[in-house]
Amino acid sequence: MQIKKYRAETINEALINIKKILGPTAMIVSTKKLNNGSNKNLFEVTAMASEDDDLHEYNSPIREIKSELMNIKEMIYLLGHGGSISESIITNAGALTIYTKLIRSGIHDIYARKFLETAGALNPYSGDTQEIRERTTEEILKVIKVKDIFETRDKQSVISAFIGTTGVGKTTTIAKLAAQQMLMKGKKVGLISIDNYRIGAMDQLKAYANILGTPCLPAFNKKDLLFALKRMGQKDLIFIDTAGHSQYDMSRIGELQKIITDDLSISTHLLLSVSTSETEMKKAAINFSPLKYKSYIFTKIDEAETCGSVINQIMEGALPVSYLTTGQSVPDDIEKAKKENILGLLSMDL
Repeated sequence: MQIKKYRAETINEALINIKKILGPTAMIVSTKKLNNGSNKNLFEVTAMASEDDDLHEYNSPIREIKSELMNIKEMIYLLGHGGSISESIITNAGALTIYTKLIRSGIHDIYARKFLETAGALNPYSGDTQEIRERTTEEILKVIKVKDIFETRDKQSVISAFIGTTGVGKTTTIAKLAAQQMLMKGKKVGLISIDNYRIGAMDQLKAYANILGTPCLPAFNKKDLLFALKRMGQKDLIFIDTAGHSQYDMSRIGELQKIITDDLSISTHLLLSVSTSETEMKKAAINFSPLKYKSYIFTKIDEAETCGSVINQIMEGALPVSYLTTGQSVPDDIEKAKKENILGLLSMDL
């Protein structure tokens, strides 16, 4: 087995040398910064070849520590996606392992560092990988907030409006929630559609209403909405479906704001598709903010390769999550948000 030490002024330079000599599957055993008595940085990276024969030869000890070693490709990935890696992470094997998992899960570099820092993982003698993993998990759980959108302290109707971009899954989500609340909780449910832009926009919602045996009314303006709400005054839950708008169409978002006004006891919730680019998700959250939504509903989780954008958006917007959707099946493929379930989206083995 080849185990070698490489010194260079930057980690990246050392990695390039390792890759040339030991190959792209080489494993990093340790990294540290040396005190060379000059103003220049000097890093030492210890690496070993990762060949099948070597692993069989040293089967027992190597297999025990292999999970703690960093593949050279992983380190190169970090340098390309995580920005410059701080010395406190580079020289701490446990912190580096967890940092890599966070970055690969799609969490922003700035938040990955923050979680490690608040977990005390960047301090000397911060513990082994398992200890750092547990403390980092606790820090992530602290920032995750969840909300029960149907919680009420009185007997008034709970009125929920669902907003978001075109195709994000508003109508299907409403159908899932309506079916669950009626069939499992015995709630009386009413549906309202505010969508005067699409031809036949109400047809899908009406089809679900017919299956459930519940009323479905249109509302093209605030007067219509007030009438529909009055008609459904005896319902336990009222779901309002809204037209899908581009997050860049501020005029239509403004029109919706004129219908769902502050004087109405309507709780608004923003649907965000995890399968879209994070830039578009963030823009949607910002541009729909005039509607003063109270929670996030993250949709199409089954279509996303990584789900770190969920944590990033929670960090950006500091709002709770109410539901997660994972497919088109009604009334299935939706679950009430729980901290542990959201953490599980990261696929970090935490």
